[in-house]
Formats: sequence, C-alpha cells, structure tokens
Amino acid sequence: MRGLVSGLRFVDVCAGAGGLALGLEQAGFDPVLLLDRKAVACETLGLNRPHWKVLEMDLLDFVPDEHPQTYDVDLLSAGLPRVKSSATAARAETDEEEQLLRAAVLLAHSIQPRAVILENVPGLVDAGAFEPLRGFVRKELEHLGYRLHWFILNAADFGVPQDRKQGVLVALKDRYFDRFRPPAPTVQDHVPVGRALRDSMAARGWSGADAWAAQAISVAPTLVGGSDNRGGADLGPTGTKAAWARMGVNGGTLANQVPGPEDDAGQGLIKLTDAQAALLQGFPTEWRFAGLKTARYRQIGHASPPPVGKALGLAIAAALRD
Repeated sequence: MRGLVSGLRFVDVCAGAGGLALGLEQAGFDPVLLLDRKAVACETLGLNRPHWKVLEMDLLDFVPDEHPQTYDVDLLSAGLPRVKSSATAARAETDEEEQLLRAAVLLAHSIQPRAVILENVPGLVDAGAFEPLRGFVRKELEHLGYRLHWFILNAADFGVPQDRKQGVLVALKDRYFDRFRPPAPTVQDHVPVGRALRDSMAARGWSGADAWAAQAISVAPTLVGGSDNRGGADLGPTGTKAAWARMGVNGGTLANQVPGPEDDAGQGLIKLTDAQAALLQGFPTEWRFAGLKTARYRQIGHASPPPVGKALGLAIAAALRD
C-alpha cells in the first residue's frame, strides 16, 4: 500500500527490518535515507524496497554532512534498541542502547526535521529510573524549538495480535505542537492469535487448525527478539512460554514449516514459524526477511509493528499540514 498523503519525507535510523519505515510509508511518508548497522537488516530492506536508499552504518558513526539529502526533512524516526530497565544516570554514558538514543536526539541538531519519533520501552515515558535520560532529551530538543509529547501505545489497540506496549516520544516544532493528537485505537476488539494464524495453520492441510484456533483466543505475549550473541530463536522468557503453552504453542523454538497431515494424530504443543511470528508483529505476508531462521526471527522480534508506525505517521502528518 502506498502513502495516503504525499510529499512528506523522513529519515529512519536504527531501521532494522523496516517495521516503522513501512508504517510511515503507508501513512504517506517517503524515506530519503534508512540507516542500520546490521547487514542482514539492510538486506531485508533491499529485498522489499529496492528503491529505498539504505546505508549500512552504526548511528554513532553517521555524519549528516556527508548525506545532505537528510537536511530539512519532515520527520526523523528511530525505533531504537531497548534501553535497559535498570538504567541510571551513572550508566548513561557507557550503556550502548542509551548512547544510540542520545545520538538519535543529537541528530536533530543537524537535520532539523519538523517532527521526531523515538520509540522504545514504556518505562522511558514515566519510570523514575529514566528521568535523567528524559531530562537530556527535553534539554536538547526544547533548545532547538521542539515541544514534546510522551505517551504509551499498545500494538494490540491497532490490530496487531500481540500485547506489545511501546513508549513513544513525538517532538514537534512549536508551530505544529498544538495540532498533534496521539493516535487513538483503530480496533474495538483485539485480534486473537487463533484468528490471526488460522489460515496459515491450515495451509498444509493440518486437520487440527480449526480446533487449535478456537482455543487460541488471546493476543500473543510480547515477542522478544533476544540477543544476537547467544542462543537460538524462541518466543520469550519462562513466563511468556507458559502463556504460549496455554494457547497450544511451544514457545521454546520455531518450526521450519507449519503443521501438516503428519501432525493430525496430535503431538502436543505446536511450533510457530518465523513467518507466523511476522504476522503476529503486524507485517504483511509479502514482506520478506533475509538470513537464516534465527536471524529472521530476531529481526521480527526487534521490529516495531507497522500498524503502529502507520498510526503515528498519520497523526504526525495531520499536525504538519498547513
């Protein structure tokens, strides 16, 4: 789906698999540059949008002067790696995730967008441990003439079949601030896992698809991409795995394919595929992910759900209209 409003341009840093960028595109924004330091993420972006300008580079090494097309864009967006819940002012200068968040904020000095989106953990909005970091953000952006909205969104309220809360900062130049309204939910009823995945579960002729879908009546727990440095692909920590088990899903690993006739006799909990995890993250079925199975799942688990990005983009576009 192409944009609903034309003529708006954005720069997306820490772009990952493109979830936030895809949502913004659907809301009418065209990217002038997407940046990510991981080769596999950049490959994913190229697979899906070969016409996008994608730069494989660490945000900490990015020099806007070398990319003048980034100046004066309408929006700077960043779906940043999650800052640690135990963050303190004493760790702020050494924590890699906080360094990236600070770098994204400082980038506004150079490119001077009309609006900024930073997406991260819910605690960034109001938790006491993050007050020093919020203070840094306020000081830097208010100095540049921005005013700030902090709020929390749940992806489930936007049709994503997952309980995924996101802390969001939207900063706008003063003249646009009063026009902005945080996006309202787009669905009245949350989409359960069974409804979201029923068709894919039946795709190879598994006779148990309907019965499984009928009992998977909750939204998914938050997908967790995990660390690039250890382990394989699983759906989350112990408590999350228990929630998956109540929906008939083995949360400890991923399958290479969806169930088929060989599973008709019933073999306990089923496994999801990485493609099904992408559906639970709100990606369209045609969006492809580069790499092997674990690398694909990690990109999916770390991504920002596209429907949330679209809702944010539409809200910002409405504020930016003259």
